[in-house]
Amino acid sequence: MPPDRVRARRLQIADQIRAARIAAGYTQEATAIRAGVSLDTYNRIEQGHASPKLDTLIKIADAIGVELSDFVRR
Repeated sequence: MPPDRVRARRLQIADQIRAARIAAGYTQEATAIRAGVSLDTYNRIEQGHASPKLDTLIKIADAIGVELSDFVRR
């Protein structure tokens, strides 16, 4: 299990992903399809339960139409 500070930051990133998806008007399913990841995987990322690879985060950012850096801003 990762340290608390890592888990907290992962949850912040998950919140940023969710907010960007909602602002773009996409469902989780549509985003997962556009990103080429399973819905289960996408849901786990957005809930902060998974640590996605950088490539997956790039695919999600592209699917939503935002910059990758939008996910890591505080």
